[in-house]
Amino acid sequence: MTTPRDTSISRLGDVEAGGGHRELGLALGQRGRRAVHHRLMATSLWREVTSPRHLPRVRRLLAATAERLPWVAEELEGLAEGLELPLETVTAWNCRGDLLASVPDGCTTLVLPGETPLIAHNEDGLPCLDGACFLARLRPAGQPACLSFCYPGSLPGHTFSLTAAGLVVAINNLRLVDVVPELPRMMLSRALLAQPDLDAAQALLEGAPPGGGFHYTLAQAGDGEVLSVEVGGGEFSCRSVTAPALHANHGLHLDLPQVMTASSADRQRRGEALIAAGERDPLALLRDTVGPGLPIYRRDPDDPDEENTLATALLRLTPEGVAWRVAVPDEAGIREGIGPA
Repeated sequence: MTTPRDTSISRLGDVEAGGGHRELGLALGQRGRRAVHHRLMATSLWREVTSPRHLPRVRRLLAATAERLPWVAEELEGLAEGLELPLETVTAWNCRGDLLASVPDGCTTLVLPGETPLIAHNEDGLPCLDGACFLARLRPAGQPACLSFCYPGSLPGHTFSLTAAGLVVAINNLRLVDVVPELPRMMLSRALLAQPDLDAAQALLEGAPPGGGFHYTLAQAGDGEVLSVEVGGGEFSCRSVTAPALHANHGLHLDLPQVMTASSADRQRRGEALIAAGERDPLALLRDTVGPGLPIYRRDPDDPDEENTLATALLRLTPEGVAWRVAVPDEAGIREGIGPA
């Protein structure tokens, strides 16, 4: 995977690591440790997710991860070591969407299909992590190298990512209710980055045991097909995206009970209206703030879902590989590179 080019100094940091999964997790933990201790642990969400009342479920989910995805469990152990926090605490944080029906993991994904499809994505998360996130370039032994946007304290794979196998993954939170999780959704998403191709990625999600809800936009360089996949609670729904489409934070084709926030409904409605009006500029769509209701581009510190846009990614799939660009708010600079097919 090519080294990214900086067009100016950016607040978006980096970490590079290779080798075994414990070593990868250790590097991720060390990179995010300061932000976790000085920003994240002060939030009410952290206190709620890591409450002792969740401990029996956390232990069960950690055991399920170790049984089904032992290498992900190793990476989680390294992450906890690098963060200098107990493994069960870090596991709880990485199970937040399985323990709670509604957590502030937002995001909006736009797909512009065609000969060289474009997947564009706003990564929306806790405002306190603005400027503390980073790009992880990982080279796992025996698996495809990957590039993933990372939150401090979290495993890679649940935001936007691309791999040396040519896979592109962009993920949106679904707020499903009444889910009894058997495998955490973030552990499943981490495993997605190890898949050799689009068919294997789809099969992994289709066979997944019950967990919290995610919407996955999936594609592979040189393939041309873009998939919209909604997974959660042991259910699976997949659609091929053949026309411009936008997805916010509620299921559009997975028939399960869910919470739909005002922001998610407004972003979905506004995005669909812009597309219907003929707008095809991905930045005009993802940075829109002038529509009725709550905006697609989220920078209000009083956002009702406690989410702000922390980065915007443009991922273009070509026969040669994935051309990517990432920008953070309030900066002229970008990060960009080419991922090999």
